[in-house]
Amino acid sequence: MEVDLTESTVDTPKTTNNQNKSSKKPKVKKEFRKVFVPRSRQAALKENWLKIFSPIVEQLKLQIRYNIKSKQVELRLGPETTDTGNLQKAADFVRAFVIGFDIEDAMALLRLDDLFIEAFEVTDVKTLRGDHLNRAIGRLAGKGGRTKFTVENATKTRIVLADSKVHILGNYKNIQYAKRAISHLILGSPASKVYGNLRTVANKISDRL
Repeated sequence: MEVDLTESTVDTPKTTNNQNKSSKKPKVKKEFRKVFVPRSRQAALKENWLKIFSPIVEQLKLQIRYNIKSKQVELRLGPETTDTGNLQKAADFVRAFVIGFDIEDAMALLRLDDLFIEAFEVTDVKTLRGDHLNRAIGRLAGKGGRTKFTVENATKTRIVLADSKVHILGNYKNIQYAKRAISHLILGSPASKVYGNLRTVANKISDRL
């Protein structure tokens, strides 16, 4: 599961002062990104490693490994990397998967430039504790996840509920639509009313597309 990122050293003959310095190969900037993998996502990472590894190495031309000791996915620019922005793009992709998004949804971050992840706490919307907080989280998911799926489908986003934290993946405007619907649910609005508002949102998005 680990791909070595270390550079091997090879003895090379000494160059004379008369040699053209410009003939030396430019050094690759050793810029890193590290993404911590919590225990709850380590098994999923192992299972999906090839799906994560392949696009990062083959498409983005980066180097990647999973550091078993630090429990981090480490990313680095490689000799064939043509766009240094690929490093941040790859880190966002891995981070999305680690947060809990499906691998297919996380991969959209590699294909599209206008996608983002926004995160906020349920308590950022309303100060809740104990059972009140648990009930609010339950309202966001809905029976069998129905409410979450409805918000996702209407706003063309993907949502991950991690304890009291909400992660939303989508473009900027659609994230705002989803965040507004989720905030209404946290504040206690009936699901039926939120569904009605989401139908209006879905129509707006369809017209825009």
